[in-house]
Amino acid sequence: MYTLGVSNVARRIPFTYQDLVGVPEDGKQRELIDGDLFVTPSPTTLHQTVSRLLQFELMVALERTNIAKVFNAPMDVIFDQTNVVQPDLIIVGQARDYIITERALEGVPDVIIEILSSSTSERDRHYKRRLYEHFQVPEYWIIDPEHGLIEVQALLDTTYGIRARYDRSSTLVCPLFPTLSVALLPIFARK
Repeated sequence: MYTLGVSNVARRIPFTYQDLVGVPEDGKQRELIDGDLFVTPSPTTLHQTVSRLLQFELMVALERTNIAKVFNAPMDVIFDQTNVVQPDLIIVGQARDYIITERALEGVPDVIIEILSSSTSERDRHYKRRLYEHFQVPEYWIIDPEHGLIEVQALLDTTYGIRARYDRSSTLVCPLFPTLSVALLPIFARK
């Protein structure tokens, strides 16, 4: 959206959460990063398979033990009115469960997980990484389903650094949830 000012020069008017809510549903993912609207088509079957298998393991390890709640897309994470994302998976520990509201997750979750695809790779690796670092999300997991890799970005003071890299033969662990241990081979097994 643009409007003409007094000087007749176009100036940018950022999209807000209220604008986003007014867009008709068409099955596409919509996110706001610094007021810019990003629209993404439905994910691939590989993407969804990895997401579903990892979500199941996370739910067994974290939800059944009442340590945390695990959410999957489409679920809005509202950081502020011009930064609203729909990560593939989200983990909210008990200490942060106050961010869970009826309409969305409103605040900073413990872990955000994005699964790369050809249409989102650049955004996930750069724009979202900066966004999550800015809002101080404790851990950001970037999953490459094609190569069976996970890169974990963790806050070191106020900036992200790589805490771990996992391949398909590894076991995923997370210091935020010390009992979490997920063997990755079944997650990345192709059938």
